[in-house]
Amino acid sequence: MDSVQPPPFRSLDDFLLSSARFAVPDVRDLDRWNNRIINNLLYYQSNYLLFALGCLLLVGYFQPFQLFVGAVVVTLLFLGFVWAAENQAPIRRFRRNHPSVCVLVILVASYLFISVLGGVAVFLFGIAFPILMVLVHASVRLRSLKNKLENKLESIGLKRTPMGLLLEALGQEQEAGS
Repeated sequence: MDSVQPPPFRSLDDFLLSSARFAVPDVRDLDRWNNRIINNLLYYQSNYLLFALGCLLLVGYFQPFQLFVGAVVVTLLFLGFVWAAENQAPIRRFRRNHPSVCVLVILVASYLFISVLGGVAVFLFGIAFPILMVLVHASVRLRSLKNKLENKLESIGLKRTPMGLLLEALGQEQEAGS
């Protein structure tokens, strides 16, 4: 873990404003769309983390206990999924072949557990909304040359980042940087 380096924050200009280029992904080419998402997640991970923390702090300010319960449920379900995928070959194959479905299953299961415990609105605005916004941005943001270079360094192992480790846990390590 000591070789994990948090990447730098990308400028607001690069992330959202004038130099940023956006385009609707080609939904017929799922491999290319998945590649765009993974590479943008790796490149903009510090910006995404800051956005998600901002949403969590805002929701946590108004509903701290329910946010804590939601975070515990999502974390336990994610860790349970990673453990099951590491120990069960069919789940590991499914995780590698259908990463979007796996994230959706984790979120739906979290939603169901939290709805039983209460606090569905906290889950939706504190956890699901930031994830949705990150995935939408990663889907529509076109990659730059700098983005491609940074992702190559991550894929060949010269740099290890938190998002790289998360994608690896979701079975997407072979996709990064391609």
